[in-house]
Amino acid sequence: MSTTHHGVEDLLRELAPQVFGVLVRRYGVFDACEDAVQEALLAAAVQWPEAGVPDSPRGWLVTVASRKLVDQLRSESARRRREETLALATPQAELLSRTADDVPAGDRDDSLALLFLCCHPALSAASRIALTLRAVGGLTTAQIAAAFLVPEATMAQRVSRAKQAVKAAGAASLVMPEGAEFAARLGEVRHVLYLVFNEGYTATGGADLTVPELSTEAIRLTRLLHRLVPEDAETAGLLALMLLTDARRPARTGPSGELVPLGEQDRDRWDGRLIEEGVDLISRTLPRGRVGPYQLQAAIAAVHDEARDTDATDWPQILALYELLERFGPNPVVTLNRAVAVAMVHGPAAGLDLLAELEADGRLARHHRLYATRAHLLELLGDQESAAAAYREAARRTTSGQERRHLTGRAQRAEREHSGGPPR
Repeated sequence: MSTTHHGVEDLLRELAPQVFGVLVRRYGVFDACEDAVQEALLAAAVQWPEAGVPDSPRGWLVTVASRKLVDQLRSESARRRREETLALATPQAELLSRTADDVPAGDRDDSLALLFLCCHPALSAASRIALTLRAVGGLTTAQIAAAFLVPEATMAQRVSRAKQAVKAAGAASLVMPEGAEFAARLGEVRHVLYLVFNEGYTATGGADLTVPELSTEAIRLTRLLHRLVPEDAETAGLLALMLLTDARRPARTGPSGELVPLGEQDRDRWDGRLIEEGVDLISRTLPRGRVGPYQLQAAIAAVHDEARDTDATDWPQILALYELLERFGPNPVVTLNRAVAVAMVHGPAAGLDLLAELEADGRLARHHRLYATRAHLLELLGDQESAAAAYREAARRTTSGQERRHLTGRAQRAEREHSGGPPR
């Protein structure tokens, strides 16, 4: 059975957490199992496009990964490093005498347990992201490093430290937390996926505005999480938010990769299929139970996506949703977005008054988005000179090359309008 390279890649990413879960349950050596699974995935990526996908791809991966793990453990250096850990998990002689065919793979899906493990409280946010993308997403260290614009060696160290931190915390088993701990860890998993999506949708650095591979992977993993906890309304809200936001990506950049703001996008280029799916999901989720922040953000995205243009947008509804969102706790980014909605409903002067309060708060005082929003509202107010200065300050502060080009262009346009020249 032959398949395309792209199809093989999708299949491997789907199977990665399942195979990893089998090995961790069987051998209990988190870091060594993860390395072995990565080697098996790489072998499959090379062989399957040419030889065809085996009849049991998961079984093939479990077999290959298990053999690679045993090979690692038989080497003298690996045996010394892992001796104590293996003694606690499986007797050394028994482990080395097994072959992968001795134990059936089983049908258990440990994807949720792996997500929880990769988002362990002992890990930093950066480590959680790296480990989730590698262990559950099946991405190589090189792919993750390229997406986050860091050297491969740097990302390899981050992944290695994350695995060691999990091991040191004594958490390298697939035991699901219960009660309040389950809810807290589920929230951490959602947050990690949210961060991955945001980095893909608007890269914090580099020449490109977006890293589509990260957004796509975040959506895939969130679909997986939603399938595993279908009754969790906030997970459904997060998935809807990603779908409704990612639907705009085709119109978000111009021919040269330049940023096109929401109000100027060609909405005919938006992905109607994703919008329909996202709207349906949040429409079914909101009435079901307690509303949370991801659901409210998804509802805001749905109002934007369903409007035929900026003027047709239901800004009073968006403002009301932002006011609800702020009740979940002080959040300067939410307040920043609410300022735009206030300006659209009550006028730019009212929006600028809210920004002044935000500046006094200090948490966003150095962020480029505060200056960019101020510039936009000053433009709406007709103060082009002040708008140009704010745009230039925003351009100076951003680390994104495409955002800097966009903000500089806006500053130049505002300066021309201030001097009476024709806008371009």
